[in-house]
Formats: sequence, C-alpha cells, structure tokens
Amino acid sequence: MAGITLDAGALIAAERNDRDFWAFYKDATQEGVVMNVPAGVLAQVWRGAEQARLAQLINSCYVVPLGEELAKAAGLLCGLTGTSDVVDSSVVAVAARRGDAVLTSDPRDIRKLATAAGGVAVISLR
Repeated sequence: MAGITLDAGALIAAERNDRDFWAFYKDATQEGVVMNVPAGVLAQVWRGAEQARLAQLINSCYVVPLGEELAKAAGLLCGLTGTSDVVDSSVVAVAARRGDAVLTSDPRDIRKLATAAGGVAVISLR
C-alpha cells in the first residue's frame, strides 16, 4: 500500500476527535504512510478556520486536485456501479491511481466502487 486516501467520514472523525481515527493516524504516519485527501472531500467537510483539528490534519496531508483525468475516472466508476456520489467515486479513483487504501467510517458506500476500481483496499474506522 502506497498510502491512505481519506474520505469525508474520516475527516469528520478527525474533527470530532475520534480516538480510533487519531490512533490509526498516529500509527500510520509513524510508519511513513502518506495521507491523501481528494480536493472534493475537503470541500465537502470544510466550513471554516474554527475546525482546528481538521486544519491540523489537512496540513499534514497531500490534497489531491481533481483534474480532468481523475474526474473522468470518478465518472466512469459512477457509471460502472450505478452510483451518483462523485465525491465517493473520486476517493476511490484517487486511491486506485496512487495505489492507496481508503480509510472510511462507512465502508458500505465505498466497497462497491472499490471493487469496480480493481479491488482497492477499504479500511473501516469502525
């Protein structure tokens, strides 16, 4: 696994000071694992500078831009799976392109997309 791509649920868990998230984060970063956040995920959860824990997390992650290539890959995944959540599909598209696993608090929504993307690993916070 090259890194971890975080979905919106993972970012919300960080902001809520979820112990499971921060324990996972600590262990992963101590092992040198890179945390990636698709730009659409950040847009989905960011509401302002008062989100200190989220800001701390984002400062330690690579925010992956959603350019044309990833946008097309995310759209293709939606088409293949019959889903319409482009943010979730962009999470899986980023993970697939980078060789990452996805960290999520709701694996049901991600697993279908992950399977269609060629078996991206999904790690559940719960």
